[in-house]
Amino acid sequence: MKLTPNQLSSSSGARYQTFQTRRHAISGTPARPRRRSFLSGTNATLGMEGGAGRPIVLVTNDDGIEAPGLRFLVQALVSVGRYRVLVCAPNSDQSGVGHAITWQRPLSATPVELEGATAYAVSGTPADCASLGISTELFPGEKPDLVISGINIGSNCGYHIVYSGTVAGAREAFLYGVHSVAISYHWVRGKSSTHDLKRAAECCLPLLNALLVEIISKTYPKGLFLNMDLPTDLTCHKGYKITRQGKFMTRIGWKQTTSSSSAECSYVTADMELGSAVKKQNGDSSSARGALWFKRRFVEQNAETENEAEDVDFTSLEAGYITVTPLGALSRTEVEAESYFKDWILRVPDSPSTSYL
Repeated sequence: MKLTPNQLSSSSGARYQTFQTRRHAISGTPARPRRRSFLSGTNATLGMEGGAGRPIVLVTNDDGIEAPGLRFLVQALVSVGRYRVLVCAPNSDQSGVGHAITWQRPLSATPVELEGATAYAVSGTPADCASLGISTELFPGEKPDLVISGINIGSNCGYHIVYSGTVAGAREAFLYGVHSVAISYHWVRGKSSTHDLKRAAECCLPLLNALLVEIISKTYPKGLFLNMDLPTDLTCHKGYKITRQGKFMTRIGWKQTTSSSSAECSYVTADMELGSAVKKQNGDSSSARGALWFKRRFVEQNAETENEAEDVDFTSLEAGYITVTPLGALSRTEVEAESYFKDWILRVPDSPSTSYL
């Protein structure tokens, strides 16, 4: 399924607070309908979770609240003038943390100035930020209609979805009954620039507008969230395309190093200048005498992706499409594997003991 942005568009501060990480159940009770249109200007019956005059959008990410992808996305949402924009994002880079959450310490939430939005930098993971942002503890009485996680610097397709803090931010909201979408830009070292992130925000805006129309109209399905990836060259992209998750993965290995060596730069951000220093997390050799030190390094691309079908996320992304992949939270196996284990489990009682091996 392929749609161009035009087709899709036409179809539709000084206080400091700390919070214990809590998981509040999100009520499924429909909000009271309100007689107001936020798109056409005409009267329409629209239900909004926040109960206010405008739909509420919460933005988070894993690159941190200072990241240009988040900043450009917030600017784009604010410029529309249709939404109440909230931001709850990590106060530092949390790339690759997956769906980690914080239990053993309270989280700090520090106000941040973002024009047109109410924003906090949080000392937690993307999943923490999404959870806190939808809980109504940080934003009293304001329950988001949509959570957007991104725009991430680097694509999140295939197996990378498992590692992605960006996708985890959207998944966390989904798990608690709030509609969500993760957005990533396919950054290519030596080709991409921060200006491309601004263009990415502009390109995904029609889809976000259309999503909110469906959400407010209560016609949007509840059993999924979306993962959206934008191609490197956005000046001549081929439009939106519904895809499915593939097996793409950049394999990561290890290299022995010394305690004073900084971690290897991200393969997508190594040539970026974002105006902030990279904090080196060096080990203290005096407190770990005799320890061996290792750092991650990028090895190769997963060869299994070479023959993937045209409707798979990374294949379509490299072909120039803005990919939109519906996701759930369940890990499903291949049908052949399920059949094998159903037969195998019946043979377990008759299997020889380990002493036989």
